[in-house]
Amino acid sequence: MFHVGGARSALQNWIFAKQQGGVFVLRIEDTDAARNRPEWTEGILSALDWIGIARGSYEGPYFQSSYAGEHRAAAQRLYEGGRAYYCDCTREDVQARTGPQQRGYDGFCRDRGLGPGEGRALRFRTPDEGETVVVDLVRGEPTFENKLIEDFVIARGDGSPVFLLANVVDDMSMGITHVIRAEEHLPNTPKQQLLWDALGVKPPVWAHVPVVVNEKRQKLSKRRDKVALEAYRDEGYLADAMRNYLMLLGWAPSGDREIVPWSVIEEEFRLDEVNPSPAFFDEKKLRAFNGDYIRALPVADFVEACRPWLTGTETIAPPPWQPGEFDPAAFAAVAPLAQTRIAVLSEIVPNVDFLFLADPLIDEAAWAKAMKEGAADLLDAAIVAFEALESWDAESLKATLEAVGAERGLKLGKAQAPVRVAVTGRTVGLPLFESLEVLGRDRTLTRLRAARVRLV
Repeated sequence: MFHVGGARSALQNWIFAKQQGGVFVLRIEDTDAARNRPEWTEGILSALDWIGIARGSYEGPYFQSSYAGEHRAAAQRLYEGGRAYYCDCTREDVQARTGPQQRGYDGFCRDRGLGPGEGRALRFRTPDEGETVVVDLVRGEPTFENKLIEDFVIARGDGSPVFLLANVVDDMSMGITHVIRAEEHLPNTPKQQLLWDALGVKPPVWAHVPVVVNEKRQKLSKRRDKVALEAYRDEGYLADAMRNYLMLLGWAPSGDREIVPWSVIEEEFRLDEVNPSPAFFDEKKLRAFNGDYIRALPVADFVEACRPWLTGTETIAPPPWQPGEFDPAAFAAVAPLAQTRIAVLSEIVPNVDFLFLADPLIDEAAWAKAMKEGAADLLDAAIVAFEALESWDAESLKATLEAVGAERGLKLGKAQAPVRVAVTGRTVGLPLFESLEVLGRDRTLTRLRAARVRLV
């Protein structure tokens, strides 16, 4: 899955690169075989396509595994230059020597003069004195005492370089000038900067943007939270709404506004204006955002946006009706009504399914609530009155049912409840009388009669 936090960082990198006349580079860091599958890479690419970072508009994708030779060569250079040494300590050895005052590896093998060998990891020789200053466009200049940074592993016992080194070498090879990433990577940055210095190359400009948290102010977790960008896409969030919202996680456009055109975001976004505090991913707010974006669509665009949910796709389940039962003209007639009532596009199906099914899907709780004492009599009267209507239009239908209800001491809201459930299967939905007009006289009367039979 493509994490929404990763999508936020990708958008920030994308905009910054465009502002500077630079290039956005996509690299798939695929050296961990357990976390690497072709379909997952395709998922990242398609998610980027959806969010507006289209294939062909950036460099890559590059694959980290393709540069393994360069990683090993860099590790060898560090060893030969005295900036790294081999260590045969097992994890258990390190843990056994770790005391209350010792943080991590204690440098046991620093001066043992070990050469390469089976099971021997290569460790970077961290300077004993001084500080490593990280110049960060978001966080200022975080400073790390070198004596508190352990001699960290840069190549495993089998000779394969670890991520820290591979990442640095790849950035060097690809000419990366700016790295915009989440705050959680900040603790690794002084180690990476030491590697840049040791390899004789000026490090990039860093920008560690705020971590994205849930309502409990916990970091968004794939195990606990809804974090996959694809899940929001397939639920019916609009790409424009999603990327607008993601850009607000730690930053805001000028003025007292949040929903703004993408062109404004591209022009106004500044890294030095990003708030370093954790950014709350508020799904309720995102949902409201999306509803606003849906309502702002031209009706024709809304109809087209709903199409995957009305027909089904590879990632979206088919609707409950058969393909031949769908009537595009009927949907077009109610689309303006539905557009004002849904917050995500997937909600279109339960709002309009009554139009395309032979029989409505009855919500039993709704039936029990609406079909109380007097419902049978009201349905009988409504059937007779509707049969006699000369003009089958929303205004006539409303006036007729209003009169039927008044004769029984019922306001329109109470009178229409049994009719709505009989026809649509639910107590809430699109405006009733406009729905009946589109459904048509024959189908409406058939459903009212079927409901009346069920009440016997």
